[in-house]
Amino acid sequence: MGIVVKKKSAFKGLLLPENKITAKKPTEILPVPEKVTIPLQQSIGAPCEFIVKRKDMVKAGQKIADSTSYVSAPIHASISGKVSKIVKVVNPVTSTIMDAVVIESDGEERWVGLKKLFDIKKSDDFSGLKKIVNSTGKKEILKKIREAGVVGLGGATFPTHVKLNPPPDKKIDTLILNGCECEPFITSDHRIMLEYGRQVLAGLYIISRTITPENIYIAIEDNKEDAIRCLEELIIKMEFSSIFKLVSLKSGYPMGAEKTLIKTITGRSVPIGGLPMDVGVIVNNVATSKSVYEAVIESRPLVDKVVTVTGAIENPKNLLARVGTTIGYLIDRCGEVGSGTNYIIIGGPMMGISIVDTDFPVTKGTNCVLVKEGKTQIEQNCINCGRCVDICPMKLIPLTYVRNVKRGNFEVCREYYIENCIECGSCAYVCPANIPIVGYIKTCKSTIAKNNG
Repeated sequence: MGIVVKKKSAFKGLLLPENKITAKKPTEILPVPEKVTIPLQQSIGAPCEFIVKRKDMVKAGQKIADSTSYVSAPIHASISGKVSKIVKVVNPVTSTIMDAVVIESDGEERWVGLKKLFDIKKSDDFSGLKKIVNSTGKKEILKKIREAGVVGLGGATFPTHVKLNPPPDKKIDTLILNGCECEPFITSDHRIMLEYGRQVLAGLYIISRTITPENIYIAIEDNKEDAIRCLEELIIKMEFSSIFKLVSLKSGYPMGAEKTLIKTITGRSVPIGGLPMDVGVIVNNVATSKSVYEAVIESRPLVDKVVTVTGAIENPKNLLARVGTTIGYLIDRCGEVGSGTNYIIIGGPMMGISIVDTDFPVTKGTNCVLVKEGKTQIEQNCINCGRCVDICPMKLIPLTYVRNVKRGNFEVCREYYIENCIECGSCAYVCPANIPIVGYIKTCKSTIAKNNG
């Protein structure tokens, strides 16, 4: 009997052209670049400070920056070589300036000592793997996750060791592994489930040992049937059938959004201004789960990412790239870009950020580079059609935010629960006036945070 459960969702979503043109393309390992530029701010929380200096020789996997703050994640060298520069780079997401270190490769691929407790690629002794995990205490697991610099890889980049250690008054009874990947074009998580399924499931088991939930769900959209079959077979083979529930969800956008996913699977609504743990739930991404396994079992820090390079480009691919590799280097490995290209986007078409400088590096949060052709849209006046209201999965009134931001009435937006907006971009997608609604929302949120900070 199968172990897959199908669930329906009541939320209003978009049926977008999926354009998953790299879904069947296995991940290629990108050659080590001659140099990398590694920013010191790659997660939510406090920025790190240098623990290396110019001209230092470093090994791949060596910690190069850290913070004494609890809500932070250390940074590691992704290649071996010499620290050639300490520079400033502009974060295209926040438009802030941040420190970065430039490392020039020595061509030797020297790594710090990695202590591998289990070889999951070669061994089927999964009971032995579970014994290793079960004999490792929660504090030790969280310490290893923290030391490896693991953060949420579904987009938020929140330090994973913090997420898995909720306050004592927050009882977590449900753990959800998010493999939906609902945004068009992006297939990095899809490939991770197919190619690193063992690590994903073992990582989920490790995560479960830190919070001991009663229910563990793996959520995948039904447009990824091969991933569902792959994980179903592995769950049985690894003897996780009694604790993991595999949930097939109807494909739609933004099904993978945390609050939408929680509502669909558990029926619980995260309160306005609240967090998933307020309703007893923790959600982790499949890529995060893979990184948790590597951190705890292989002592391997987060120094590379599976990145989809797609869109108007000659040979779209999924690439395993070192953190710090330039976006331009990834694009060059995929051939010529379209003649009408006028956007390079980090992320997908709905929630991604356009960049001008392709020398900006791959960071922990990078999952896609989208090369996009299209005409520049000219913003027009709102015609009060209400489409943005009808499509909003959080049942908000986006047009109200735009009007009040234009008038400078930022605090008024709080009365309309702007903090509950997940910035999925559905409102902007359906807007006939081409209003960049999410841009106004981001501006409002950042202004409110600054005024109250």
